[in-house]
Amino acid sequence: MIWSRGFSARFTASVVDPVTWRDIKDIRITGGSIERNTEKMMESADINMTELIGTGEAWIRIWLDARQDAGASAHIPLFTGITSVPERSLDGTRESYSAECYSVLKPMADRLLQRGWYAPADADGAALAARLLSTGPAPVTFDAGSPHLADSIVAEDGESDLTMAEKIITAIGWRIKISGDGRIHICEKASEITAAFDSLSNDIIEMHVTDTCDWYSCPNVFRAVSGDSTAVARDDDPESILSTITRGREVWMEETDCSLNLGETLSAYALRRLKEEQSPSRTLHYDRRYQPDVSPGDLIRMRYPGNGLDGTFRIKSQSMELGYGVKTTEEAVTA
Repeated sequence: MIWSRGFSARFTASVVDPVTWRDIKDIRITGGSIERNTEKMMESADINMTELIGTGEAWIRIWLDARQDAGASAHIPLFTGITSVPERSLDGTRESYSAECYSVLKPMADRLLQRGWYAPADADGAALAARLLSTGPAPVTFDAGSPHLADSIVAEDGESDLTMAEKIITAIGWRIKISGDGRIHICEKASEITAAFDSLSNDIIEMHVTDTCDWYSCPNVFRAVSGDSTAVARDDDPESILSTITRGREVWMEETDCSLNLGETLSAYALRRLKEEQSPSRTLHYDRRYQPDVSPGDLIRMRYPGNGLDGTFRIKSQSMELGYGVKTTEEAVTA
């Protein structure tokens, strides 16, 4: 299918067997929305139905059936997760139901680690995170060649399988990616462009864009803490628009989970991180037509030079309406 062209959309859902991870029963849904982001449990959905799924929790999968006039079609899974108890609504004799659906990561968020558990230094980060995320029913895979942990990570009070896996993933600089069929994959952060949006070949952006550049919270003093060692980097340059002199005040940032490069000193790390944090992030909010295989964490290329939008951005969050054209709302930041 050529997704930049119009298409008709129909949405269906199915109950998923948590053992085989296959669809076992169809459900009729009348609408809803899906939220995806790069934080917390990453995904959720709200769905409206004409029938009850069951009396307790259930795993479901939402599908898009798209068709075009030329005969092209696609059957694409948009979301897989676990439902809450549905809410029942009455309108005369008509009944309808709505339910919140949680990410496939929900079981790992609900399962606490044993007190004293820790991720040992030099452990394969991706393999260890994958083991923590395998306590739920969703299939988990990871790429080979993951960095090893530089330091041990000790579980805090209330630490769950998910929060520890997230700490490990953050420490090695990788990411967790969830596909529409609910499969979890641990991999490097995206370094190649997944999709390009432009006015000539793939014009799917609605030109009602909010474009902001926030330098207000950028620091001019950065403190790096590693064990008993501390290093502070300052920007006192009168030619810098973010310096302590230009702004007339100090804006501090501290980091206690430092990931030093090979041979890098803590002072050099503090200076590098100060420069990184002083690059103000440009944020775009926009609506577009649906395109598959584009998810939070991916890189996109914008080419609308006439509108001042020309560059590479990383998708931070995404919302999809289960309605006409699968309207997709995104937040993207400069990569």
